[in-house]
Amino acid sequence: MTRERQTVFWIAGGAAFLVLLHLLSSILLPFVAGMAIAYFLDPVADWLEERKFSRTLATTLILLTFFIVAGALLTMLFPLLHRQIVDLFRMIPGIVETLRTEAVPWLESIIAELPAETMDDIRNAAKDFAGKAVKWITSVAANIWSGGVAFFNMLSLLVITPVVAFYLLRDWDLITAKIDSWLPRRPATTIREQFVEIDKTLAAFVRGQSTVCLVLALFYGIGLTIVGLKSGLLVGLGAGLISFIPYLGAAVGLAVGLGIAVFQFSEWMPIAVVAGIFLIGQTAESYILTPRLVGDRVGLHPVWIIFALLAGGALFGFTGVLLAVPVAAVMGVLTRFAIGRYLNSALYDGGGGGFGGEDGA
Repeated sequence: MTRERQTVFWIAGGAAFLVLLHLLSSILLPFVAGMAIAYFLDPVADWLEERKFSRTLATTLILLTFFIVAGALLTMLFPLLHRQIVDLFRMIPGIVETLRTEAVPWLESIIAELPAETMDDIRNAAKDFAGKAVKWITSVAANIWSGGVAFFNMLSLLVITPVVAFYLLRDWDLITAKIDSWLPRRPATTIREQFVEIDKTLAAFVRGQSTVCLVLALFYGIGLTIVGLKSGLLVGLGAGLISFIPYLGAAVGLAVGLGIAVFQFSEWMPIAVVAGIFLIGQTAESYILTPRLVGDRVGLHPVWIIFALLAGGALFGFTGVLLAVPVAAVMGVLTRFAIGRYLNSALYDGGGGGFGGEDGA
């Protein structure tokens, strides 16, 4: 088979896979979740195997421990968070009214000084932007709902995910060995090297970013609770857990926290402390936590992560959000590999080197 035919074959195969993934996106959530659990618990299973545990016994012990701990945490946190969610929804009308009372006079004073032509342009731009924003948010929300939040899918997540995780974790080494045996023989070494790089990038990012999110969730939750902010634990945990999207956690937490603080406190000091908690958290994340726990070796730029998450959510719903970072990691590694090959090829310097290299990859 010529190189051109090989290229056409792999492009057609990749396109067919993406189409199939899109068609089946509504049922993929429990399988993706089970695969993620198996992937990140596989090193623990390998460690137990080295200590003479059978793979089946190691898998059973690991998954039982994992789901028991996760269930215990949810059981402990759910009653408290449920009360805070109810309290937050009760406060929303008052928060909106307070913000309207404080903000409207200030905006009216600014608007009164603007020319009529400028105001017309602003109104038209705002209407156009608002229409597009509402349409986009509605589309994403509808995809997320259909892809992972509907009752049937949540039920399947609870029932099917443990089963998928068990079988994938038990047979992980067999599956990877079988896939390795299917690789084209000539470029097999290069492909394995890229898979190793992808594994390192993905594991380093998820492990480091998960630690960052956990630290921020604890810092925000404890800090806001000490200040006495209503629903402070809920706001803090939520802001920390969505901090895997760069800057979004601190921005959302700051907006929600200040809205509640302005409504709740009559003095400016507690409001300033709430703002300070998020500013300190964002500063610590940017200059201490992320450089130390994630680092630049991961090679995933914040803008690339944001784009991947938004694109995944828009195309495949909640399943796409789960797949976004792994796909971004794969594409990042392959892009760096392709650029490296290009810089060493005749296409770049006009020399006699070939793009594929010695192994024909």
